[in-house]
Amino acid sequence: MMSRQAAIQRAAAEFDSGSFQQVLRQRIARPTESQNPARSAELLAYLTEDLEPALKAMGFACRLIEHPKAKAPFLFAERLESPDLPTVLGYGHGDVIRGLESEWREGLSPWTLTELEGRWYGRGIADNKGQHSVNLQAMACVLAERGCLGFNAKFIIEMGEETGSPGLQAVCAEYAELLKADLLVASDGPRLRADRPTLFLGSRGCINFDLSIESRSGAHHSGNWGGLISNPGIQLAHAIASLVTDHGEIKVPEWKPKSLPDSVRRVLADCEVDGGANGPQIEPEWGQPGLSPAERVFGWCSFEVLAFKTGNPDNPVNAIPPRAKATCQLRFVVGIDSSDILSALRRHLDSHGFGYVQITAARDEIFKATRIDPDDAWVTWAANSLQLTTQKKPAILPNLGGSLPNDIFIDVLGLKTIWVPHSYPGCSQHAPNEHLPPELLKEALQVMTGLYWDLGAGNTPHHTAHNTPLAN
Repeated sequence: MMSRQAAIQRAAAEFDSGSFQQVLRQRIARPTESQNPARSAELLAYLTEDLEPALKAMGFACRLIEHPKAKAPFLFAERLESPDLPTVLGYGHGDVIRGLESEWREGLSPWTLTELEGRWYGRGIADNKGQHSVNLQAMACVLAERGCLGFNAKFIIEMGEETGSPGLQAVCAEYAELLKADLLVASDGPRLRADRPTLFLGSRGCINFDLSIESRSGAHHSGNWGGLISNPGIQLAHAIASLVTDHGEIKVPEWKPKSLPDSVRRVLADCEVDGGANGPQIEPEWGQPGLSPAERVFGWCSFEVLAFKTGNPDNPVNAIPPRAKATCQLRFVVGIDSSDILSALRRHLDSHGFGYVQITAARDEIFKATRIDPDDAWVTWAANSLQLTTQKKPAILPNLGGSLPNDIFIDVLGLKTIWVPHSYPGCSQHAPNEHLPPELLKEALQVMTGLYWDLGAGNTPHHTAHNTPLAN
């Protein structure tokens, strides 16, 4: 007799057989670097040769959607079983950050899935090929066990998330009817800890910008001119110091939320931030005072200087440099007016005597801050599903500490959004030696099989009679 537990056991058996690893090996082998123009053919091939056959084998109808801003088409897939059933939209991205081949440890390559010392290594295993591959495989396990999903499924896969998802918002607006659904269920980012199943309900927003000072056309001897002409490196350091204290507390009022909502504080109360053995040690005095580490990263804003250059750091000379530049970033939460971030920065710098500092946005599109209410019925339903599968209380994060194009799904498509991450904080995402523990991937496959099974069991918030408890 078909059952939830049988579907989960099927998922575990397929993982143990090595079949999932082989699928993942093929997908990681494709170097889909969206920042590298030479990889454009690989971006398209990932959609048409790697994902489309897998989706069609599950009864999905597939089509490519073009957009002039996008580096590759968007892959849209749908399997419609009944208009009376809930419809779930899935999302993923097949592009990866640059491979950085020369920087990986000996014996590893970003384009070869390698098992070493209890870990699986490869570019994209955490971000995001491994994560959407888990979801597709879990859906296949439900189909194999039940014979149908029991819900309508749609997917949109992009190949430009690592460059800001160009074109995604416009495509979602133009094809809103095609993408219409009751809920987004997707996977990206890390769990709170490797061993704790996690839900997050949105993402912090992100804006990158450059601060620069151009004092004069060339450098001048520091012995002849020191004390007579301004040093832009010193000036820019003072300008940055006006934005943030020496322990990381933001000083621009418009860059800080007015308060931390009670529902956010409540769900974060049992969330302990832990990067694992490879993660850095949390510095308790850094950031906004009076907040727990979880509240600082998931409930508040953070300002970072990503790079700072003046003169020639690799070959300094005895000359006052003519210019200085810093690349900066603000991660922000719901409650911050994203359209006023750079205007507020301009007002702040001007009021502190730094009118000569130039501000340049790093790119046109930014990720906006989003979160759905932690008390939403879909959140409770999803948390119950994860707990039933794993017998562990899942962490519920109001939003990811990083950023995703989640605002498109909430603001453009009007969806509730549930993210179930399949990575962990120490995975070396975006760095050399990106990896995941296989036991995390196996549990993730079981978690998603259970979640998709429950979506088709007739007891979701989509149904009027949804108080039937989840059952094995």
